[in-house]
Amino acid sequence: MAVKQRLRSLYWFAMVGWLLAACGTPPPSTSTADDEPEPLSVSRWTDETELFTEYPPLVVGRTSRFAIHLTSLESFEPVSEGTVEVQLRPPTSRGETFRVDGPSQPGIFGVDVRPARPGRRDLVIVLRAPGLTDEHHVGAVDVHANVAAARAADHDEAEDAATISFLKEQQWTLDFATEVVSERAVRASVRVPAEIVARPGGTADVVAPVDGRLIRVAAADTGATVAKGQELVRLLPPPSAPGELPQLDQMRAEAVASLELAQRDRGRAERLVSVGAAPHKRLDEARAAEAQAVARMRAAEARLEHYGASRTAQGEPAEEGLFVLRAPIAGVVAMREATTGANVAAGSVLFRVVDASRVHVRGRIPEASAVQARSVRSAEIEIPGRQQIALAGRLAGVGKVLDAPSRTLPITFALDNRRLEVPVGQAVFLRLLMNETAPRPVVPPIAIVDDGGRPIVFVQRAGETFERRPVTLGARTGDLVQVIDGLEPGERVVTKGAYLVRLASLSAQAPAHGHVH
Repeated sequence: MAVKQRLRSLYWFAMVGWLLAACGTPPPSTSTADDEPEPLSVSRWTDETELFTEYPPLVVGRTSRFAIHLTSLESFEPVSEGTVEVQLRPPTSRGETFRVDGPSQPGIFGVDVRPARPGRRDLVIVLRAPGLTDEHHVGAVDVHANVAAARAADHDEAEDAATISFLKEQQWTLDFATEVVSERAVRASVRVPAEIVARPGGTADVVAPVDGRLIRVAAADTGATVAKGQELVRLLPPPSAPGELPQLDQMRAEAVASLELAQRDRGRAERLVSVGAAPHKRLDEARAAEAQAVARMRAAEARLEHYGASRTAQGEPAEEGLFVLRAPIAGVVAMREATTGANVAAGSVLFRVVDASRVHVRGRIPEASAVQARSVRSAEIEIPGRQQIALAGRLAGVGKVLDAPSRTLPITFALDNRRLEVPVGQAVFLRLLMNETAPRPVVPPIAIVDDGGRPIVFVQRAGETFERRPVTLGARTGDLVQVIDGLEPGERVVTKGAYLVRLASLSAQAPAHGHVH
């Protein structure tokens, strides 16, 4: 035990001092550590705190110094304030209480206990701290009438060489935590590589419908979010022939002349109808001819404007000459090849929009596990770099044909990605959940240490004593791993700092220092 190791260290230091002084006056006769009753140690846990205390056997009229170590099980940090009482409760008569109003150092409360009467007592240690009152019922202890009786009752337990000493001072200064082993049923699982891909209909390209020049491009860079129907780019088609300016001028002149004739004809028809010299039909025909002439005039002017804008690369023609290209779906811009002023050919991809809010998780099941794929109903997704484990969504389909090069079977889940925001194209892992197993002990994966290729855990047997325990692992789901052999429910395992305990186990010697109380 750590207590014995500390006392032995002190004993050997005393012996060295005696030998160094042997040439002088002999030291006065003193009792060694072996003359004293073996100190006792106790470890207890409640829902709030962990108690580890060391103390000499209780003797009437003799002060026993209790070194009480208290750890918060919420943070696994030392209790730094409060009062501690050591209560000796007899079955019938009035008990005795010994108290200290604060720790000698964070986490360690030194309480002097000097019993007045011998007999059997119930030992209770009470912590009263701000916002917390906790009681540790240690159990029955004996208050001896004298030291000889205490020494006669001392039972020196054989030390287990396989135990590991890891002091409270070490635990408190490191990232350390423990957890009680519980028993649960989990689902058998198969871990397979997967990828986040866009769902069918979740990707759309914005393509140039004709040759032309881009005259207005929205500020939608790669990664920008766009809404369905949002304008992305305007495309100006080129004129039908580079040297058609004379023809366009002729068309405009003819349109002007036709419009003037139509306007005069419409005025003549109005006068004839007003005096009853012509029917109303004559006026309607004149007005229709004028409207057609106006349309030809506008078309000729638009073509001239279009020609001028294409030739000078300046300005912007009338809206009728443009192609306005919009986002076909809502999503994020995955690719942008559009630049204001650039000339593009018909069929060129200007933007690619991907809906990243609802995606597919596409996994590959190895051929050896293809039969198990029939029983898959759900899955969990593991994202590299994140500790978060999430459900992979609804099963969309399991392939029926093996991929020949990789010898794998595809499986797809539909994932609502609005909360996770996993990038499309991200490589992930799928943990395919099978049938539920029988209840067995479970621990978090962080509690498992690879020790030369063998999985082990460290079991806390007492406050500062640990045991290396090889285990056989079973099914894993989420943040739990099932242990088929090596652990029992109710045992306490190290979850944080397990590797540090392993390093301590590699030392052949106990720590050279003891507690400061």
